[in-house]
Amino acid sequence: MRKRVGLTAFVLFVAALLAGVPFVLGSDVLDTLSDAAEPASGVPESPGESEAPSRKAAPAAPTASTLPPALLHPAPVAVNATGFWSWTVLDRRTGVSAGSANANVAQPTASMIKAWLAADYLRRTPSPSESNLAQLTRMIRSSDNAAASHFWDLDGKSASISRLVQMCGLSDSKAYIDWASTLVSARDAALMGACIGDGRAAGPKWTGWLLDEMRNVAEDQKFGITPALPAADRAATAVKNGWIAKSDGKWHVNCMAIGTDWVLSVLTVYPASKGQTYGENICASVTTQLQA
Repeated sequence: MRKRVGLTAFVLFVAALLAGVPFVLGSDVLDTLSDAAEPASGVPESPGESEAPSRKAAPAAPTASTLPPALLHPAPVAVNATGFWSWTVLDRRTGVSAGSANANVAQPTASMIKAWLAADYLRRTPSPSESNLAQLTRMIRSSDNAAASHFWDLDGKSASISRLVQMCGLSDSKAYIDWASTLVSARDAALMGACIGDGRAAGPKWTGWLLDEMRNVAEDQKFGITPALPAADRAATAVKNGWIAKSDGKWHVNCMAIGTDWVLSVLTVYPASKGQTYGENICASVTTQLQA
């Protein structure tokens, strides 16, 4: 009798165990154990989804905050100056920019736009003549106005500025009367510099050539930004400044420079009686403060 009772109990135990198997296989118990056994995939889970305790988070990807500051970087800027001045500094590695509260206010570019006129021509003319290359050199290095008018015509005049706005992602700028009167904000001038520096403006064949021309402008045209840089960085900095005393009785002095990892633009407008050096000093002051 005891043997029969024992056998009956064993049979009932086995039956109960088999009856429970479907519940175990159909639950998330095995899924959880399987997840815990898998190596980390590095793929983030959905919001609200819990991670298995043994899974390790993937290392964070490098971000802009992990990069060392560019030589010129966002910093407080204060200039005791009469008239209008604005600035924008852009990190060429990340595309992040910062600037004055009025950095979206457009002003006439004067000769600063010559860098774009050269880039626009070179991108659309893979094999320029020796004569035109010589004129480009004069336009950039010596800021020759006759050469600028020549390429303004070849580039289609205001059509060139339309391409500038579209290609470089400008938001405040537009063509006006002639090349020297093109209206560009400090924010857009920095974007234009970045567009020239990364090769979009002149194209892969001619970008290096154009930047080298801009690094070799005449010494009296390297005012403003370049003299305020550390000596070791000056030779590698590409420059195209603009300056004009207009009939409205005001000086317009604009500075644009493309460094290894930054672009800086500074626009100034002030009474003509103060002279060109006044605007040059504003550009230099902003440059110095952005190195702090």
